[in-house]
Amino acid sequence: MATIKRFEELECWQEARKLVGVIYALTKKSGFKNDFELRNQVVRSATSVMANIAEGFHRSSRKDFLKFLDYSRSSIAETLSHCYISLDQQYISDSEMQAVNDQTLLVWKKINAFIAYLDGCETGNKNK
Repeated sequence: MATIKRFEELECWQEARKLVGVIYALTKKSGFKNDFELRNQVVRSATSVMANIAEGFHRSSRKDFLKFLDYSRSSIAETLSHCYISLDQQYISDSEMQAVNDQTLLVWKKINAFIAYLDGCETGNKNK
């Protein structure tokens, strides 16, 4: 595998960026944009997903990077929870909620796969 030199090259970050785009589009809808507290919370949690991946990438140890990837997963769950509130308040439709579910699941899987890869590298390094 080629060495990744920038966080922008990480598939999990790229998919997290798409999630942020989905969230921003939803929060511009008429009912949602007027619920300032919920709108701000969901935007912050979604942007936190990609920000934690980027921040972790530039940490000095693999252990720290893994910790920040875990923070990203927590932010995914928070984002999804906020979106359920917006669904319950009828700010978004069932199909829009499904789109959020699909994208959060994709980001979750990409982060988990990357964590597994990093864990495998760590294990492999112990044997050398």
